[in-house]
Amino acid sequence: MAQYDPNDPPYYSVAVHTQPPLNLYGEVIYGVSYGVVQTTVPNYIPQNPLPVAAPVITQNSFPPPNSKKKECCAHSVQCYCGSGATVFLLALIVVAIWLGVHYGTRLATTAIIQNAGGRDHNVEGAKQWSITEADSCSNFTVECDAVRDCQQGSDETNCVRLAQGGILQVRTAQDGRFLPVCSQGWDQSYADQTCGQLGFRRSFGSNTVENQMSTILTLQARISPLIQGLVTVSTSCPNERTVTLECIDCGKQQVTSRIIGGRVAQLGRWPWQVSLHFNGMHICGGTLISQDFVVTAAHCFPDSNPSYMDVRRWHVYTGMVSQNKLQNPYFVKKILLHNQYNKNTDDFDIALLKLTSPAELSSTVNPACLPAFEKNFPQGTECWTSGFGATIEGADIGSVDLMGVAVSIIDVWVCNSSDVYRGRISMNMMCAGDMQGGRDSCQGDSGGPLVCQDSDQRWYLAGVTSWGAGCGRRQRPGVYSKVTSLLPWIQSKMQKERP
Repeated sequence: MAQYDPNDPPYYSVAVHTQPPLNLYGEVIYGVSYGVVQTTVPNYIPQNPLPVAAPVITQNSFPPPNSKKKECCAHSVQCYCGSGATVFLLALIVVAIWLGVHYGTRLATTAIIQNAGGRDHNVEGAKQWSITEADSCSNFTVECDAVRDCQQGSDETNCVRLAQGGILQVRTAQDGRFLPVCSQGWDQSYADQTCGQLGFRRSFGSNTVENQMSTILTLQARISPLIQGLVTVSTSCPNERTVTLECIDCGKQQVTSRIIGGRVAQLGRWPWQVSLHFNGMHICGGTLISQDFVVTAAHCFPDSNPSYMDVRRWHVYTGMVSQNKLQNPYFVKKILLHNQYNKNTDDFDIALLKLTSPAELSSTVNPACLPAFEKNFPQGTECWTSGFGATIEGADIGSVDLMGVAVSIIDVWVCNSSDVYRGRISMNMMCAGDMQGGRDSCQGDSGGPLVCQDSDQRWYLAGVTSWGAGCGRRQRPGVYSKVTSLLPWIQSKMQKERP
């Protein structure tokens, strides 16, 4: 959380940075957290100044075996040409490293890195990395017919959603539209089955509202594990009521007092906030959205260093407001990155972590609610962002304490104007902050939440901290990945990886 003073030295004046990198638009931006290097963002000093255990390796560091052999000892500080045995050993090392880079670097598709085991993390017993390519489907694939035609089931993952007020909507092959479900015959088992399909462990609550649609879905015999296979299109609903559904008790705070301007958060104020540690250091923030899943930013896992995709190096801390008072960590089973993430434009900057064991919910650990697909957060809406990032632009360490600051939603046309970000804000981004400066997220807050409270008094995840020019500067608000635009991806991944 940043408070910007124009008299402060530029953020990039830290000694380790001789010249900050620029993005495609010639702007200096932040967006990645401590210890992470990207071409479009700076590398800055970790909060806890300890060396990262794994060196940064790029594909250009070591040539593949079939590349042209370099002249021995040329342009090298040290020469290793003393003996044939040494050359052979060096060649083996180069091949081994190249294989690690080649198979550890993300492909242009969604990467899923798996790790076995439960809460008791066993590094030695971890599975090898695995990278899955785009789903393969048959030529006769029909979406939402309750038949898995694709190898990974992607044809059946975007068939269920919750509208405003929790109204359940299902898309079937019979109609193709998302339609409400008649509550006639609905019971707890249907609720649990549907929430399980959405990636949750069970349902939290189910109710009904008056039907407003002329076309509706009615329940059929239990012949399918998927809700789209249990309904059929109808023009009538006997009781004229449709189903509403809650899959988790989310968005509730234990502490409700508000402090404007970026102050230390009390325990329970932001119970969905998590701290992601890589090799023992805070790297990024994240948001708990269920007992099993955390939403964060894709740029927290730079492809310049494949070790960032090693689940064994990550710890997830919940229910804490100080880096000096950490609870027992949770461990990461899978890292899922959006397959369209673009590190040059920061578009689709979102990732999903699956935990090895479910988070224990309490008054200080509670997930943020995912917004309804059609939810709009209009200009001027007061929301909050939180994190352990730097509190002043130019700081070379983050905050030990969890900080929170109120920010206002800014219309995309304002943020895209020539005076601000000059057309760089995509449909998957949103801006929040203060156009006069002073209230903003900063380095180390990356991946953390932007949450807004709705009329039901619950807090909804509106954005994921992504990037911005400096911290708290005038006419340079924070930019967040827009959750409503990326909701289909989040929900499809939760459905595929459901516990």
